Amino acid sequence: MDLNINIIIAYAFGLFLLYLIARLLLVPLKILLRLLYNGLIGGVVLWVVNLVGGYFGLFIPINPITALVAGFLGVPGVVLLVLLQFLRV
Repeated sequence: MDLNINIIIAYAFGLFLLYLIARLLLVPLKILLRLLYNGLIGGVVLWVVNLVGGYFGLFIPINPITALVAGFLGVPGVVLLVLLQFLRV
């Protein structure tokens, strides 16, 4: 069996390219999953704030702006919306 150095280099280069392509595809997927996770948690917390806040006179309307803030920032975004609601009153 004759292993030429060119075959070994080509094999290593192919593995490197495979790693690079997998890395390029995996990073955007991680970001997308993190945004989806923050959006779900932010939406649930916003719903709970509206549910519980109704007893205390606190209501945050769910519109595209509040949904984006809660979606991108998650729980800190909902806290920001609550603080802004208190500043408005």
